[in-house]
Amino acid sequence: MCGIVGCVGTGGKDVADRVIRGLRRLAYRGYDSAGIAVIEEGEVRSLRRAGKLRNLEEAVEETPLKGRVGLGHTRWATHGSPSERNAHPHRDCSGRLVVVHNGIIENYRELRGKLLAAGHRFTSDTDSEVLAHLIESHVEGDLSEAVRRALREVRGAYAIGVIHSGFPDVLVGARKDSPLVVGLGRDETLLASDVPALLETTRDVVYLEDGDVATLSPRGALLTNLRGDSLARAPHRVEWDLLTAEKSGYKHFMLKEIHEQPRVVADVLMGRLDEEAGDAVLPELSLDAAAAKALARLTIVACGTSYHAGLVAKFLVEDLAKLPVEVDVASEFRYRRPLVSAKSLVISVSQSGETADTLAGQRLARTLGARTLAVCNVIGSSIAREAHDVLDTRAGPEIGVASTKAFVSQIVAFHLLAIRLGRLRGTLSPEPARRRLASLRAVRGAIEEVLRREPAIDDLASRLVGATDVLYLGRGINYPIGLEGALKLKEISYVHAEGYPAGEMKHGPIALVDEKLPVLFIATPGDVREKVKSNMEEVRARGGLIVAVAADGDEDVRSIADEVIEVPAVDEPLSPLVNVVPLQLLAYHVALRRGCDVDQPRNLAKSVTVE
Repeated sequence: MCGIVGCVGTGGKDVADRVIRGLRRLAYRGYDSAGIAVIEEGEVRSLRRAGKLRNLEEAVEETPLKGRVGLGHTRWATHGSPSERNAHPHRDCSGRLVVVHNGIIENYRELRGKLLAAGHRFTSDTDSEVLAHLIESHVEGDLSEAVRRALREVRGAYAIGVIHSGFPDVLVGARKDSPLVVGLGRDETLLASDVPALLETTRDVVYLEDGDVATLSPRGALLTNLRGDSLARAPHRVEWDLLTAEKSGYKHFMLKEIHEQPRVVADVLMGRLDEEAGDAVLPELSLDAAAAKALARLTIVACGTSYHAGLVAKFLVEDLAKLPVEVDVASEFRYRRPLVSAKSLVISVSQSGETADTLAGQRLARTLGARTLAVCNVIGSSIAREAHDVLDTRAGPEIGVASTKAFVSQIVAFHLLAIRLGRLRGTLSPEPARRRLASLRAVRGAIEEVLRREPAIDDLASRLVGATDVLYLGRGINYPIGLEGALKLKEISYVHAEGYPAGEMKHGPIALVDEKLPVLFIATPGDVREKVKSNMEEVRARGGLIVAVAADGDEDVRSIADEVIEVPAVDEPLSPLVNVVPLQLLAYHVALRRGCDVDQPRNLAKSVTVE
């Protein structure tokens, strides 16, 4: 998501140029505003601009900033709209201290209220500004100690950079659940949220760990924990080139984004779980209990992978909120006469927020009087701006054309929405809601375990690489995962693949089955597992090659299948989040072995902004 670059010393170079060049190296991450601050002649001077980094560069050209200490930021909006007002860096009341922040401060409302009562004045809508005022309230003779004291009051995730005109040769950084790295140069020390921002200056870096506070000076960096105890962190020598660094060492953006999914799950859930009350915390959703109970229908409008997420959502919402759900392909929805009204909630699902058919469907729904909700990854996008409410999926920029982490983030967001609607409508009591929230917290570990099994999936890909057709079959809540697995394979490997409900196989697709056709079943535990096993037997009787996604130790499935991809067992409503990951990896490794361009497959675009 957001990018941080800081520098102290600069080895005689202009700090503003150094910081902006670093921000440019992080632009691939996506952003909606940018800002910079430097300490110049005992004062903090800053410039902020909405939009692209070029807008900030032009401002710096018009109003040059000189100094030896600088801090810059590119923002991906979460709290507060994309605007100059909400861009970083954020100042304290004195104007002598500025902060940049990546992450989310979960208790910012509580802290903001306390600071307002103490006389602090806020100028933005962000959670991040709280940090500037909180640190200000602790500043005495040591900036690092003020940061440590402030962060001991904070709940949430953060990577921060702090400078103060009273400490002109100091830059302080700290992290928890959000990456931050220190670069060790000659007569200069740098701070960044990712390695690419540093590589023009140095390849010697120190990766900060959760709870670390780094005090940077031109001579290097001193590390402590939040108590002030000294820490030792060995520097690493980065051997990547810049393009590889942007991919965090992964061969492709798609693979990097698949491996980011455990963190994405945590980001979507951050600050949104009230396990004591048994509810999801969604202040973005303006529905009250009366409005939620008055809903007669929920319609989900989406395209491609987002459509598959909507199909999963149908199971979740109907189960927990007892509300009829219709899922429409956006290009069909917009050209018929959909039965939506003021008693309908129409949900537009889009990674980019600019998908033309989905946007047109949302606009149609509004003209028909429906309430609209955007489930979206780009808060400043057209779909997000035009919806009544927005549920931010917090996946961060997705560079690979074939969506992976955005899909997982959408499903997690739909879990939260289903819980919230169920609680508002009175169809879900606190205790089962608490169990679902606990399961959502735990699913990150199951995804991490699947990722550790990537070598076995690559080995399977080596045996499937010659296939010309593959059939993906699932039932119940995993039928959409069959659709998504097939879509991933054909998107990036150009192998013809079809997803189908397993129970419908006898009504046509079984005619395709022979010894040359791989048939992939999703056969993890659930209400329809025995039915799936029967479908597998039908394929085996006709000589088909059976590949099954099954729970660890499921000997029944293993006795039927030719190949098994084992995954950790989770509650059935959570299983799509786990089961889709090996299918993403399988598609990736088949495509790689076929020599395909994984990140930019032919004929496809990341954001489809035309019909």
